[in-house]
Amino acid sequence: MSVTVRVPAKVNVQLAVGGARPDGFHDLANVFLAVGLYDEVTVRPAPSLTITCAGPDADQVPLDRTNLAARAAELLAARHGISPDVHIHIDKDIPVAGGMAGGSADGAGALLACDALWGLGSSRDELLAICAQLGSDVPFSLVGGAALGTGRGEQLTELTVGGAFHWVFAVADGGLSTPAVYAEFDRLNEGAAVPPPVASPALLDALATGDAASLAASLSNDLQPAALSLRPSLAATLSTGTSAGALAALVSGSGPTTAFLTKDEDSAESVAAALMASGTCRTARVARAAAAGASVVTA
Repeated sequence: MSVTVRVPAKVNVQLAVGGARPDGFHDLANVFLAVGLYDEVTVRPAPSLTITCAGPDADQVPLDRTNLAARAAELLAARHGISPDVHIHIDKDIPVAGGMAGGSADGAGALLACDALWGLGSSRDELLAICAQLGSDVPFSLVGGAALGTGRGEQLTELTVGGAFHWVFAVADGGLSTPAVYAEFDRLNEGAAVPPPVASPALLDALATGDAASLAASLSNDLQPAALSLRPSLAATLSTGTSAGALAALVSGSGPTTAFLTKDEDSAESVAAALMASGTCRTARVARAAAAGASVVTA
C-alpha cells in the first residue's frame, strides 16, 4: 500500500523584502508562480520513519529528521496521536538548494501523501497550518498556481493567471544557503531605510491577463543583489540568457538558479540551448507556468 504525490517547483516573479524583524525573519510581498518541474513523493507503511531519495543531486538531500518531508510526517502524526511509521521516497527533479522550493515541495508532498495513506481526511486549512509550521514556502507548494505570500511568505492570497508563461531555468553548480543570502541582504542594507514590501499592481495585472511582455517588465527580486554578491558568476548567466532572446531574467528566490521568461515555447528552447552552449550553467530546463499544486497521482 502506497501513495504518490506530485508537487511543483516555484519561481518568485516578485520578491519584495522588508527589513529584519525582531524574530529574525523578514516581512515579504512574495508573488509565487508554480512551474512545471516536479518532485514525486511516495509514502508507504514501514517499521519506522525512513527516507530515501533518487534523481539529480540526490546525494545533497538530507535523509534524516531535518528533511522537511520527515518533519511533515511527524507533525501530522503528532496532531492525530499516531506514530509516523512510514518510508518516504523522493524522486527528485526540482533543483536542490536552487531557490525553487524543492525542499518545501517535498514537505508539502509528504504531508498530503501521509494524510491520504493514513486516511485522515484533513481539511485544506489544517494542512496549510502544518505547512506554515514547516516553512515559509511550504504552503504555496501545497496550493500551486499563483499566489501572493505576505508575513514571512506563508499567508497566501491566491491569484488569477490568464495564460501560459514559458520559462527557462539555468541550474548552477552548488547551492546557496537561504539564511546566508538573507544575512547578505541585511549586510548590504545596513543603515539604510528598507521600505515595507508591497506587491506590484502592474505585475499582478500582467499575471491576470497572461501578458508575458508586461510580466517581464515587472519582474523583481530584492534578494538578487545579495545572491550576486555571494555568487558573482551568476551575472554572466543572466547576461547570456537575455542576449539569447529572453524577455527578462532574474535570480530565482535566494538562488543560485536563474530564471528566464520567454515569449513562447520555441524561444524558451532557443534560450536553453544558448545557456547550455555558454558554459555559464550546469544545465538548463524548460517549463511552463502556472502549474497545479501538490496532487495525489497514485494511491
